[in-house]
Amino acid sequence: MLGYEVNFDGLVGLTHHYAGLSFGNEASTLHRNAVSNPKLAAKQGLLKMKSLADLGFQQGVLPPQERPHLPMLRKLGFSGSDENILAQVMRTAPQLLSALSSASSMWTANAATVSPSADSADGKVHFTAANLNNKFHRAIEAETTSAVLRAIFSDRQHFEHHDALPQVALFGDEGAANHNRLGGSYAQRGVQVFVYGRQEFGGEQAPTRYPARQTREASEAIARLHQLQPEHTVFLQQNPAVIDQGVFHNDVIAVSNQQVLFHHQQAFLHQQQGLDELRRKMATVGSELVAIEVPTARVSVADAVATYLFNSQLLTKANGRMMIVVPEESRQHAGVWHYLSEMVASGGPIDEIKVFDLRESMRNGGGPACLRLRVAMNEQELRAVNPRVMMNDALFTTLNQWVERYYRDRLTQADLADPQLLREGREALDALTTILGLGSVYPFQQ
Repeated sequence: MLGYEVNFDGLVGLTHHYAGLSFGNEASTLHRNAVSNPKLAAKQGLLKMKSLADLGFQQGVLPPQERPHLPMLRKLGFSGSDENILAQVMRTAPQLLSALSSASSMWTANAATVSPSADSADGKVHFTAANLNNKFHRAIEAETTSAVLRAIFSDRQHFEHHDALPQVALFGDEGAANHNRLGGSYAQRGVQVFVYGRQEFGGEQAPTRYPARQTREASEAIARLHQLQPEHTVFLQQNPAVIDQGVFHNDVIAVSNQQVLFHHQQAFLHQQQGLDELRRKMATVGSELVAIEVPTARVSVADAVATYLFNSQLLTKANGRMMIVVPEESRQHAGVWHYLSEMVASGGPIDEIKVFDLRESMRNGGGPACLRLRVAMNEQELRAVNPRVMMNDALFTTLNQWVERYYRDRLTQADLADPQLLREGREALDALTTILGLGSVYPFQQ
């Protein structure tokens, strides 16, 4: 049976702004209070989606979430009309309004962890929405994320959905940004790799400067929920030293596709031991690990973080070779670009580079891989996906017109209190759910 990897990219929301909300994400902190351009951000993302679809890759779209998040403001004691609440919170707690206006759901690598049916005991594709409880502005995403995923993957014969794990530190879960799957065909059994930053019970090391957002306990819970077999599952600890250098997720220091793991020399704690386990378990599914390790002497951790070299996408082309998708920042860095150029010329599995300008996303701390959620499916499962979210010429045109109509080309934190921005957002999302055939997935639609 044929298998496919579908990348579902998040549309950047109408309240995209630079608030520096994500401690531990140095790009996010660096650009705090800069003026953003939501319209450009959305169009940059759409262009990436359409370009990859034109190259023959399966590409889907995930919608943004409703922001500002008025239901949470009401839970926190603000009352009155929507307009009055916005005025109150801007006057008394502007940082809270900024957090509850974050467009961070565009980074759909954090939306959920996904296990394909080939790996699950019940033969279904499993989804667990991430609780993202390390950051308040992201912890509010899980409910709508679940609603969106259930609307897109609605066939219970093929898809199984799990609620987010409990909202406590013990089960801190950051979704697919700390999850890899290695093997051969997307429709055949593979080995799932869960990367965690700390272990609540019995852990040996943890970062000291920045938080470790993913726990081993959360990763183990998801493996159980998804009915994975221990002999085909690996748990690796991210190197605490690189977390303290701004590697807030595994996808900032490593990325995988099929048999290839492209990673930094300092990516994992006890790295050689972990790679040996991965090789043994991949052999049981008839696959051989191809580890491409980038030496620190060639690319420092600081340069990897600054250029988001590893927050790239590895995509298998029709000829079986792979393309690496990187942000413009990687091309602009002489050392990183020289390494990439040597790699694609070396005769290895990655023989092509595709560069995208994602400046608006990059300045808020997310690159190509942050913007997409990977879902491996067989032919039957792909046919069961809501077809209206799949990128094609017509949808690209429609969504660009939608962005042109509703999005602003300049936004500051002061604009977040504008009641008109709230109205524009709700009108836009109402229209978008119709375009994508999602039904009522937002709180204001209930």
